Amino acid sequence: MGNNLELVEIVRDRIENSTQQQITFAEYMELVLYHPQHGYYASSESRISEGGDFLTSPHLANDFGEMLAIQLYQMWQVVGSPQVFSIVEMGAGQGLLAAQILDYSSRVDSEFFRSIDYLIIEIAPAMISAQQRRLKDLPVRWCDWDEILDRSIVGCFLSNELIDALPVHQLIVSEGKLQEVYVTISSDNDSNVFAEIINDLSTDRLEQYWRLNNINLLGGKYPEDYRTEVNLAALGWLEKVSKKLQRGYIISIDYGYTADRYYNPIRAQGTLQCYYQHAYHNDPYINIGNQDLTAHVDFTAVQNQGELLGLQTVGFTQQGMFLMALGLGERIASISTSNGDLQSLLRRRQNLHQLIDPMGLGKFGVLIQSQGLTPEEQRIVLTGLSIS
Repeated sequence: MGNNLELVEIVRDRIENSTQQQITFAEYMELVLYHPQHGYYASSESRISEGGDFLTSPHLANDFGEMLAIQLYQMWQVVGSPQVFSIVEMGAGQGLLAAQILDYSSRVDSEFFRSIDYLIIEIAPAMISAQQRRLKDLPVRWCDWDEILDRSIVGCFLSNELIDALPVHQLIVSEGKLQEVYVTISSDNDSNVFAEIINDLSTDRLEQYWRLNNINLLGGKYPEDYRTEVNLAALGWLEKVSKKLQRGYIISIDYGYTADRYYNPIRAQGTLQCYYQHAYHNDPYINIGNQDLTAHVDFTAVQNQGELLGLQTVGFTQQGMFLMALGLGERIASISTSNGDLQSLLRRRQNLHQLIDPMGLGKFGVLIQSQGLTPEEQRIVLTGLSIS
């Protein structure tokens, strides 16, 4: 498909109008993914589909959203079954997860369903259009952050594969110091319009990040030209969420690692990946505006940032364990005694197994944090983080 030429010109103009003829990789990533007209997520709703570039858990089976509905129902009970229980989904894709949660919630408990105030925060116009078509008959509201008053939410903030798509800074260990990767206009006659240069850090917050994680990239065990990412946007996002939450939970589901694994010296090229037509590679300067860019989540940083903000860490586990604890195992077992077309039953079992595959979606991280709860309300066990 090649580059979106309008977007290439927008990036080029941003670089040419910058003080040093360069922008941080984080700024480049934000432009190519989220530019309101030409960014990857803004320009087409079919990016996340079988015919697009990648699939998420809700595409495989309704059971993913149904398991989350069970967890949310339990959370509603723990916080006292309030008359209004807000579920705020951030980055809702095509609205599949919202549809699954709301449909199943209506069957779980009518009082719980009536209490739900489902809010979606989405910045991509193409995704909003897709969501509004799919959810037109369901009780869903769209809003931006400014419409949610501070300390107004009793309920749960929910995200599935959101944090990995937030813009990241890229850092490199070079000549005994930390430096940053910047994007500039290529001066070579190669196929890429843009090129990278290395320069001093763009902000002191990048130094503070390592203190948050208690990691020293200059401690001698990291090789020269060791390259990695820092997701400052994730920390800012969590601060915004914590200010809006009065009582309840934050569920973050994504692929990633704890800091000790993320910043392993062996992982010398970082985790940045580009997805295009269900294949991945590591060149962010091709297919500009037509491929996804992601980086794994540093869950330790998100957890530590949360605790600095006054959030409590309820627990951290893998998606497979989380879903099994909520009853997915029983659903898989029941397939063998189900009536129906054999091919359909086998396809359903395969899809459910994909949700818990320890080499795939099953190893995604599930981090649950809370705010404003008493110790008695913190009754969530780590056998999958289901509420006992």
